[in-house]
Amino acid sequence: MESISSSFTLQAKFCLNKAVMVNSWRAIAAKWMGFDIFTQRDLDVKVLLISANTERINMLTVPWGLACVAGATQSAGHEVSFLDLLTEEDPHAAISRAISGVAPDVIGISVRNIDDQNRERPAFFLETVKQTVAECRRLTKAPIVLGGAGYSIFPDSALDYLGADMGIQGEGETAFLELLERMEQGADLSGLPGLYLRGRGLQGNRRFIERLDTMPFPEGSMLSPYQAADPELWLPVQTRRGCFMKCSYCSTVTIEGQELRQRSPELVVGCVSRYVDAGFRRIFFVDNNFNIPKSYALEVSRSIANRDLDFIWRCILHPSHVDEELIRAMASAGCREVSLGFESGCEQILKNMNKKFSVEDIRRSAWLLARYGMRRMGFLLLGGPGETKESVEESLAFADSLGLEAVRVTAGIRVYPHTQLANIAVEEGVVAPEDDLLFPRFYLAKGLENWLEEILAKWKADRPHWIIG
Repeated sequence: MESISSSFTLQAKFCLNKAVMVNSWRAIAAKWMGFDIFTQRDLDVKVLLISANTERINMLTVPWGLACVAGATQSAGHEVSFLDLLTEEDPHAAISRAISGVAPDVIGISVRNIDDQNRERPAFFLETVKQTVAECRRLTKAPIVLGGAGYSIFPDSALDYLGADMGIQGEGETAFLELLERMEQGADLSGLPGLYLRGRGLQGNRRFIERLDTMPFPEGSMLSPYQAADPELWLPVQTRRGCFMKCSYCSTVTIEGQELRQRSPELVVGCVSRYVDAGFRRIFFVDNNFNIPKSYALEVSRSIANRDLDFIWRCILHPSHVDEELIRAMASAGCREVSLGFESGCEQILKNMNKKFSVEDIRRSAWLLARYGMRRMGFLLLGGPGETKESVEESLAFADSLGLEAVRVTAGIRVYPHTQLANIAVEEGVVAPEDDLLFPRFYLAKGLENWLEEILAKWKADRPHWIIG
């Protein structure tokens, strides 16, 4: 079987005048990056997209966001090659093969995660990404553009640390295409929304895609190699972007913005239908809250049920927008697993986190899901502002009482910039005001340092379905 990287080569020829393209790209490269990247040859716009993630945390990670950018770039007429380093035994050898085979004009590198959010033994992933950038730099003079969720949280500091030429914060489907267009034309890059240049900062304020329906879903043929790599794969599908919940610790707003934008249910179901035809039987709707708004979740669920598609799916639910009508519709549509990120079983801590639900909402949601035969995973996030030994014990007892099939417990909260938690951490002297937080920093309420680890070890001993860390 062909390697995943080679099977992802997508070719769509974009006819441009050779001399104009050579000169314009050479001019813009010289102006903004200080080097000349092109030689005389037959030219199409050749883009190499690399998913730099090499960590398999819990499951095989499919680079859905980068696949969306690849689909949009291909639809615009460019020649796209796709390389996922997670699937390669020797990432550097794979990079070398890809660059020698493609001779890319531009390289886009997606940065998914900065670290593993583990306070006790944090793993910092950017060192591996830095090696990827350096290897690309060694093999080609093509400009290197960063993107992805992890990069978008730290656009300036990550760009500086990784040593790439530029980066795009937020949604890349439109901004990356505009960047390619300006570079083709030799146009000024200043003012380009969401673009960061190393050493020069943000060039233009971000713009969010208002109508997601204008952006293509990745085709099943692009993603099918992942099915071969892992038959138990849950294929990610995102139906909406943005979150207005403003949880105190969350970085979603930085990545996707506050305004909730969604694809039309008929296009979502059409996409899922194509994936089912391509052989996928497990779909994970990775929206932050599948059931917000509830009316949209109902329409998607009922549309899936009406198509009678042969697959099962899972999602993430917000406890305050759950009722029997919705759960019945989801079950009828094939939903079999649900994640409930309730984070605490203490009312005061929920308020401190700016959660928009109550303990009773959580309990009712868990009960309804069990009634309709869905597997449930709950999440506890312990140690935030105001946390005490008593509130920890209350949360543990509450989670235990729900009878969930799985519980994941995290001790200590990763501090992200532009969050309420970051402001509190500065006020309390946990982090310095000038700390950009690229290297992982954690908040843990005073008095819990050694005790919390000990009590979690005791709870885990009698509960094999609990995951600590």
